[in-house]
Amino acid sequence: MQRRHIIQWGAAAMAAAALGSASAQSFPVKPIKLVIAFPAGGPTDITMRVLAENAGRILGQPVIVENKPGAGGTLPAQALQGAAADGYTIAQIPLGVFRMPYTTKINWDPVKDISYVLNVTGYAFGIVVPADSPLKTWTHFVAWAKANPGKLSYGSTGTMTSPHLTTELIAQKLGIELLHVPYKGSADLMQSILGGNIMAAADSTGFAPQVEAGKLRVLNTWGAERLAKFPDAPTLKELGLDIVQNSPFGIGAPKGTPAPVVKRLHDAFKQAMEQESYRTALARYDMVPIYMGTAAYQKFAQDTFAREKALVEKLGLAKVQ
Repeated sequence: MQRRHIIQWGAAAMAAAALGSASAQSFPVKPIKLVIAFPAGGPTDITMRVLAENAGRILGQPVIVENKPGAGGTLPAQALQGAAADGYTIAQIPLGVFRMPYTTKINWDPVKDISYVLNVTGYAFGIVVPADSPLKTWTHFVAWAKANPGKLSYGSTGTMTSPHLTTELIAQKLGIELLHVPYKGSADLMQSILGGNIMAAADSTGFAPQVEAGKLRVLNTWGAERLAKFPDAPTLKELGLDIVQNSPFGIGAPKGTPAPVVKRLHDAFKQAMEQESYRTALARYDMVPIYMGTAAYQKFAQDTFAREKALVEKLGLAKVQ
């Protein structure tokens, strides 16, 4: 009797595996939802929509972008926790996801509870001020902040995002105190600084069109080298700060998504990354393709999770246990 049950269970398991394999081979048979972490109109939204359109043509089904801003860019990753593991809901995974357990009580693991598909790009960052600001250079910025502790207001794309934490790290290294004002994304942030509500903005190069229009001025950028679009803006390293930040991000699926489905998504989005339309969209914001395959992206998640713990603790922002 027991042997018969074992044989029956084994046959059922094999049938289920075969069905799953067949389902994966036919994937996708309906539109795919790609949840991104920032509002419409910003550099993430614009570039990811081009990538999604490219991938949709390759997959033979539309990839529909859904904007879910707020909570430091972590809402799409949280949405994966309640989604079916079938590949039809995928999400952008910003760096802030790896900080979550250190600052917020959550019941899931950013490394173990996401199927990492591939990394697609990363941001170019910097600090800007209005073109008519008396803070003409970074030296002026630092001097004013030292003379007016806690009064120099700067906006970012959200609490615990890379622009916020990196600016706080800069302030800590320089011994200055700034006033942080969080926004839901670049579009809101740019509207605020142009409206005179804040003195400076720390952002990805979503500020580029405003700089080129003569409305904002770049005080510094955060890459290893100066940006071609803003050759006069020094890097943080040139300013004596040993900081480089480009915040890679990619695409994840729910935990347990079948490996053939992950591979299908990976292959389609990798091909989508290589198309000229995507590279052109990225170049508009001084971004470039940053490819990591599935295994490499999973390893990046593990390493980043550990590194972000150290940063959050250094800034004194870890939650009280």
